Amino acid sequence: MTGEPEETVDAELVDDGHLPAPLPATEPARPVVDQHTILAPGDPLPTEADQPTYTERDIRVSERTAERLKNKSKPKNTSRTYRNQRDLFEAWCTRQGRVAKPCTTATYVEYVAELIESGKSPNSISVAMSAIRTWMPDDKKPGTQEARGMLNEYKKEWARRVGVKKAPAITDTMLRAMVATCDEQHPIGIRDRAVLLLGRGALNRRIELADLTIGNVTVETDGVALWFAASKTDQEAKGEETFIPAWDDPLLDPVRATRAWLDVLHRLDVHDGAFIRALTREGRLQSRITATERGEHVTGDAINDWVRGRARQAGITGWEKITAHGLRRGGAQAIADAGGDPTAQGRWKAGSAVVKREYLDRAQSRAENPWLKLARRTEPDD
Repeated sequence: MTGEPEETVDAELVDDGHLPAPLPATEPARPVVDQHTILAPGDPLPTEADQPTYTERDIRVSERTAERLKNKSKPKNTSRTYRNQRDLFEAWCTRQGRVAKPCTTATYVEYVAELIESGKSPNSISVAMSAIRTWMPDDKKPGTQEARGMLNEYKKEWARRVGVKKAPAITDTMLRAMVATCDEQHPIGIRDRAVLLLGRGALNRRIELADLTIGNVTVETDGVALWFAASKTDQEAKGEETFIPAWDDPLLDPVRATRAWLDVLHRLDVHDGAFIRALTREGRLQSRITATERGEHVTGDAINDWVRGRARQAGITGWEKITAHGLRRGGAQAIADAGGDPTAQGRWKAGSAVVKREYLDRAQSRAENPWLKLARRTEPDD
């Protein structure tokens, strides 16, 4: 003992529950891998710590980009159809008390079954299926095996009950009669004649005709060259030229018809923009102030109406079933019957099963028909 007073330290007893919390043990960062991860020998496993930290800035796009995204990849008419199909599906899901997006495979299958029960055509159902599935996030798309199986069975039933309905092919005789109704002194007659001959010569889809611009059309002495900036088989818009040769018959010559229509456009003070224009009965440009989103370009339906109207004026039996697609079918059929291949002229994909089945095989089958061989054997001698 030193004799000095001892120092007293005040202390307070506390419950264990009020002790400072211990520092958590540091856990190793979790690996981030999936079925697509590829590691070379010696590569470390990627972990959550290696991932970037995203902010709102990283996931927002500008208004201009958002507008482009609305119209990406699908033509405007396809986008309109898809939006309508998605609206119908969403309304059905609401009535059924189901989640529309992202939907389950069961909901998807049930909706397809509903469309089948309602008697929709297989093509309409197929469009609806595509519209709905492409609407879903990439990682949450519904399965298609069951729905496709139902649709395939329904196609067989539909074919037995309804049969396949196709636009009648516009033959050479029909085309000549239709062109003959076109008044060569009136702007509407001049326009319709050009539509008929170019549609037939280039084997156009109606929307391809409607989308042509004046700059896409080149008139040469030996024919007309049409530049298609995009088409059903060219969604990347690489572009393709189709040449239509001149014709000896003045009535059916695409060169004369195209020049005459360009002359009309110049008189109307139209030198660029849409090649096919809507006209009033008097032959003046139709006001497009209240037009659809196509602006100065007419719709494919308008071209359908003009072609059908010419068939009616020509007195063609069954004119009400005629469409602009008949120009494409009739031209392709005539080429195949003459021993040619309409694939490139009509901008079908190389090796198209449609061309082979609808035109080439048909032409070959008819050329080799045994009755024709018998007829040739029994022809009387000169």
